[in-house]
Amino acid sequence: MLSEEDDVDIHALKRQGMTISEIARRTDHDRKTIRAYLAGQRTPGVRHRAAPDLFDAFIAYVTARLSEDPHLWAVTLLDELAPLGFTGSYQTLTRQIRDRSLRPACTACAHVTKRPNAIIAHPPGEETQFDWVELPDAVADWAFPTKRAYVLVGSLAHSGVWRAVISPSMDLPHLLAAMTVLLGLLGGVTKTWRFDRMSTVLKAGTSDLTPMFAAFSKHHAVSVVACRPRSGNRKGVVEKNNHTAAGRWWRNLPDDVTVEQAQQRLTVFAQGQDGRRREGRDGSTTAAVMFAAERLAPLPPTLFPVVVTEERTATRQALIDWRGNRYSVPPELAAARVVVHQRLGAATIDIATVSGVVLARHRIAEPGLGVTIRDSGHVTALETIALAAAPPGRPHRKKERIPPGTAARRAAMALTGATEPTTVISLAAYETAAKNRNTLR
Repeated sequence: MLSEEDDVDIHALKRQGMTISEIARRTDHDRKTIRAYLAGQRTPGVRHRAAPDLFDAFIAYVTARLSEDPHLWAVTLLDELAPLGFTGSYQTLTRQIRDRSLRPACTACAHVTKRPNAIIAHPPGEETQFDWVELPDAVADWAFPTKRAYVLVGSLAHSGVWRAVISPSMDLPHLLAAMTVLLGLLGGVTKTWRFDRMSTVLKAGTSDLTPMFAAFSKHHAVSVVACRPRSGNRKGVVEKNNHTAAGRWWRNLPDDVTVEQAQQRLTVFAQGQDGRRREGRDGSTTAAVMFAAERLAPLPPTLFPVVVTEERTATRQALIDWRGNRYSVPPELAAARVVVHQRLGAATIDIATVSGVVLARHRIAEPGLGVTIRDSGHVTALETIALAAAPPGRPHRKKERIPPGTAARRAAMALTGATEPTTVISLAAYETAAKNRNTLR
């Protein structure tokens, strides 16, 4: 094999009039090798294979399959090639595809990431962009139903200032509850809200808002804009903040934090991002400076009436966890599934059975205090049931000695055929002793 430098040298010597034999003697290569490189039959830097390449027989099939499906997994292609006689490994297949450039670029997907992007103007106070971030491996103590945490991120399109709210679910009531908290963190509302095509925002297959979300947006006097299909990059401000929240806040979140503590950390982190550099119309500035120019409308004086519903499992002490505090339930529901209802902004929560019968109502404490709120009636009923269920007598100690009793010994003698020993008392010995005593006197 000749290198690029050797190939240049032999072509220069050929132009100087040297014969192939003279070039071979000077470069210490075989004449057939020199002749093949001068004729263009061999490529510099590519070693000539002494044996035929066994992959050549499969090039046509691999080329056809990757043309039909540019995203076909190599391991799937390996499954298809094995019955056709391919005996190479997965690493061999991927190397052949890579070295031979057999996988074409997908033209259907190229327009999403490689198409020209227009610069979209975002006037102050014009638009807020919302998006969910699904985060795996939620803290086990949070007891989220899917073991995932969902974070709703809201970003002001003009300044880039963003806030976020942790939620156990992405359903419509939790979306409205998270948006209510998020708008309070931002301090106001813009003229429009931008979403991707969420099923909780738009009716399936249409561009019409769902009835409850339409009422929610009307309550806040804003218009809702949904991105066109496959055009989610029109909300690039919130997408970038999504990556920041996932990569810098969630990545190193400790395992010993509660949901309320995690929410506080998230809010502080988002506020710390207000000082990052931004490019404005007047040159380089910061997000905080641009936020000062945002013209946000005030929030409505009343909260939108939405009821958040979540399932909980009561403990053996007839308690359920809710927003960092514990509330009692009737003792009949100990270790059972219950449903908690809270109306947004209400001062009480309702605890019901799975069938919907409300059995307890508590005034809620400030989230995250870690307090336990018990109803006196629940405490009395729990003590009564606990005492009634207690066994009679004292419990046995683990190292207590309890030898076989009378019933056990009799059963053992019945099994072995032994008889219980009897004691015969003779009064003659006592009589003799009494006579001897009288004689001595």
